[in-house]
Amino acid sequence: MADSSRICSWKIAFALDNPIRRFIHNPRKILGGYIEPGQTVLDLGCGPGTFSLDMAKMVGEFGKVIAVDVQEEMLQILREKAAQQGLESRIVTHKSDPNRIGISEKVDFALAFYMVHEVPSAEAFLKEIVSILKPKGKLLVVEPMFHVSATAFEKTIEVARRAGLSPISEPKISLSRSKLFQLG
Repeated sequence: MADSSRICSWKIAFALDNPIRRFIHNPRKILGGYIEPGQTVLDLGCGPGTFSLDMAKMVGEFGKVIAVDVQEEMLQILREKAAQQGLESRIVTHKSDPNRIGISEKVDFALAFYMVHEVPSAEAFLKEIVSILKPKGKLLVVEPMFHVSATAFEKTIEVARRAGLSPISEPKISLSRSKLFQLG
């Protein structure tokens, strides 16, 4: 008999990572200007790896992706996909606590795609990211336009500023509100 929770996880994973989603939010188009070979990058709320797998290709054999999620099931799906694509040596998965990312390794770039609105405290979350970013490191925050109002997104930007991040651009991403920040 099939494990129904495992089937449910795969259904959710497919909803988060499928050809239509990758067409609308093409990881290479969105992240191509920010990630370079050899970097260490962070995918926050990675889910089943929609962005993590392409990030692993972008950092190359000497780079690393730290893929973080609160759901072990999503991390397991990502590990299986990474193994199928021969990328497992480039991706480190980490199960975070809902209140804390819980890593100390410094990163060049961090992605928070459609997830900041889900954290219990944006202030604590963004302060922790500041502690993880290398000097001049970048953070891309992307939130769903249909779920996060312009006012709520502006509050997130202000919290990020207070945490020590400087807004440097506003990338155009379909159906989204976005801001690129830099530390320092």
